[in-house]
Amino acid sequence: MASMTAFDRPLIDAVGMPIRIGGSYGEEPCYACAGEASIRNALVVMTDVSRDHRIELRIDKIAQIFHTLDPFPFRERDLDREAEDYIVGWAGELSTDRALRIVIHLPEIEAKTRAAQELGAAFDRYFADRGHSVQREIKELFRVGRRSLGIGITVLVTCLALAHVVGGYLTSSPFGRLVEESFLLLGWVANWRPLEIFLYDWVPLARRRDLYRRLSAAMVDLQPYADAETARQH
Repeated sequence: MASMTAFDRPLIDAVGMPIRIGGSYGEEPCYACAGEASIRNALVVMTDVSRDHRIELRIDKIAQIFHTLDPFPFRERDLDREAEDYIVGWAGELSTDRALRIVIHLPEIEAKTRAAQELGAAFDRYFADRGHSVQREIKELFRVGRRSLGIGITVLVTCLALAHVVGGYLTSSPFGRLVEESFLLLGWVANWRPLEIFLYDWVPLARRRDLYRRLSAAMVDLQPYADAETARQH
């Protein structure tokens, strides 16, 4: 196997089992740590081979994973964009055959705060809202698709009629054949956008909506650890 850095994401082998970075299944897994002095210093994510997929985060303060300028109460705050992208990115790479579990490692002092006890509700609300937002996008997309389809069918019928008329009047003229084919082409091109919407455009949105719903239903576990200050007190 080619060498991998700590920033590489876990690969999935042919049987769907996560290949842990830096070792075999029997060895201690290597955490995939994110970037430099920001939320990426605080987040540690890994996958597990237990009953559910685990996304693990290691933070120093709960405020790190929420938008610091959000004036709303804690439960209603938005996640920090980097934190959201990191969690959603990892969740999107995991199979849907098992539930998601978000494990947050945080200092013992932070784990005793009221905010820590409300983390599960905050994650649930945020990702549920994101799912509803994407669902509204899908509804709007289909509304545009229906309107475009109505216009497209009208244009197609008109073009077919014009092509028939032109074909009847200019049966022996090469120019008539060109005009007839042009009308037919225009009629089908007018339906390109609604067909694209109904066949393709809604699929990635539906996948993103389902992913947010999975994250909203994910269990949130707190795993306190002794920070340096607590260790000195003991």
